[in-house]
Amino acid sequence: MSKETEIEAGPILNSRQKKFLKGLGHSLSPVVSVGKDGLEDKIVTATKLELARHELIKIKIGKSSSVAKDETAEYLSRKSGASLVQIIGKTILLYKQNPTLDKDKQIKIP
Repeated sequence: MSKETEIEAGPILNSRQKKFLKGLGHSLSPVVSVGKDGLEDKIVTATKLELARHELIKIKIGKSSSVAKDETAEYLSRKSGASLVQIIGKTILLYKQNPTLDKDKQIKIP
């Protein structure tokens, strides 16, 4: 794991907000993949970059990854300051609000 500074995980989402985000995330494709290298700095950097671009992202944990899905989800949400929305199989859904995005591209959660 990296030696990057600790960031607090994002705000806790209530069940209504999670349900809304799960609906939006259903059609998304994974934009970050965790492979045999595990949770290196480049994975954390890629996660932060994609969250800044999209606010809601899917992360796929590859078959060759030696890190557990729960550990990966908790680690990436904490390091990126994102909220963990869902873990299904080896796919993680993370959300982080980005107020600098154009208003029409921002996700408005209930």
